[in-house]
Amino acid sequence: MLITSAQAESAAILQAVQAMAAAARTAPKTRGWDYMHTLIVTGDDIETLAAEMDRLSAAMDAPSFARDAGNLRKCGAVLLIGVENVSYGLSERCQYCHYESCAAREATDGVCVYPSIDLGIAIGSAVSVGADLRMDSRVMYSVGKAAASLGWLGEKVFLQMGIPISVSGKSPFFDRK
Repeated sequence: MLITSAQAESAAILQAVQAMAAAARTAPKTRGWDYMHTLIVTGDDIETLAAEMDRLSAAMDAPSFARDAGNLRKCGAVLLIGVENVSYGLSERCQYCHYESCAAREATDGVCVYPSIDLGIAIGSAVSVGADLRMDSRVMYSVGKAAASLGWLGEKVFLQMGIPISVSGKSPFFDRK
């Protein structure tokens, strides 16, 4: 059997992004609670995501979204990682959200800081696995916004980021204008 470099690289990208999703899942979480969601995007769905980024670029007058859509079109897979906005129940002992209690935060639909911290830890774990496997990647909030607009991670997820993955002679995520 002969395996071309394109075939080997495609297989490596899929294996890497699956390992990255696993790393996000097993990353340490505050209080040990898991409200993390992941989704792997490949094939034609990458173009669907990129097209939504182009649409948002025009709608929000955000040229960086169109630039990032161009980067997406050069990648082999995208890992979406998102988290739910839940209260971690520390109430008056915490107040990192700048509310007096969790109940006060919930009454105004404010954001608990701990899910955001967990998301950051999960992203760090995922990209470190990608780096260990020599994948090119970049964390992009624009990808997360487009995925949210499409509803891909569901309505419980309030914050999400995207990590496109590439294998090429030069990272498409490095020299960006």
